[in-house]
Amino acid sequence: MIDFRVYDESDAPQAARPVLEAAKKRMGFVTTLNGVMAESPELLAGYNALAEQFAKSSLPGPAKHVVQITASVENGCAYCVAAHSTLALRSRVPAEVVEGLRAGAPLADAALEAVRWLTRAMVAQRGWVDDAQIEAFLAAGHTRRHVLDVVLGVGMKTLSNYTNHLAHTPLDPAWQGQEWSREPAGA
Repeated sequence: MIDFRVYDESDAPQAARPVLEAAKKRMGFVTTLNGVMAESPELLAGYNALAEQFAKSSLPGPAKHVVQITASVENGCAYCVAAHSTLALRSRVPAEVVEGLRAGAPLADAALEAVRWLTRAMVAQRGWVDDAQIEAFLAAGHTRRHVLDVVLGVGMKTLSNYTNHLAHTPLDPAWQGQEWSREPAGA
């Protein structure tokens, strides 16, 4: 296994330090994901810029969490499922929604289920979502802009999910209450 270093704002490559410092101010700590990404200051900056833009997107707050958790589940990223489950719960997304997303189960809320379904299709079909799938999403009350905001969220999560797969990023203590694996408990 290739050993990827986890940097912090004091020992990272010089170009990565300002991004890590900003992330620390935002989160209260430098996540191990950001610490790993710091090896490539461009990846780190790109990921954080996409995260900032996704946060500003037109999707409602709970829908953003649905995109992040669903894409991470579909990509099998234990780190991101744990991190985004924690953040969703802190943002008052109902626990049953978070548990449903982690299990890959349909959601009772039709609008959030449409987001989950489109995100899942987007990842599984590598963006080749057909018109009928988009029409179903729009019929659930979403907009064309929401479709493209899902693309933004999936793109952002692809960067982090793939980085975590390659680096075997250690889970931050902040996310440890929401550990996740693709395997069902007891399997």
